Amino acid sequence: MLYAHNPYIICAVHPSGVESDSCIDFKEDPSAEELWQPDGASYYNGELILQPSQLTTDQQLEALSTHPMFTGSCPQCGAFFNRDYILRVHWDCHQCGWKDDSI
Repeated sequence: MLYAHNPYIICAVHPSGVESDSCIDFKEDPSAEELWQPDGASYYNGELILQPSQLTTDQQLEALSTHPMFTGSCPQCGAFFNRDYILRVHWDCHQCGWKDDSI
C-alpha cells in the first residue's frame, strides 16, 4: 500500500516496511498545489489530457492497425516515427503534416 502503490519500490529509510498503512515520516506540504483532474482526464508531463470517449470495437481495431503509436509509421505518408512511446503525447508527422492526438 505504501511506496506509491508499487511493491517493487523499497523505502531507503524503512527497507523492511512499516507496521501501519501510512508512513510515519511522510508530512504533507501545505504549500503544494493539488492537481485536480476531471473524470476521464489525466496529467502527462504536467499537461491535463482529456481521454477520448469509449471507442467501439471496430474503432479500436482500426486504431491498432493504423495509428503510429502501434505501427510506428504515419498512416498518410508512411514516414517512420521514433519509438519514444514514454515521451510522446502528440503524434504529428513532420513530413506530410498529419496530426492525431486523440489516442
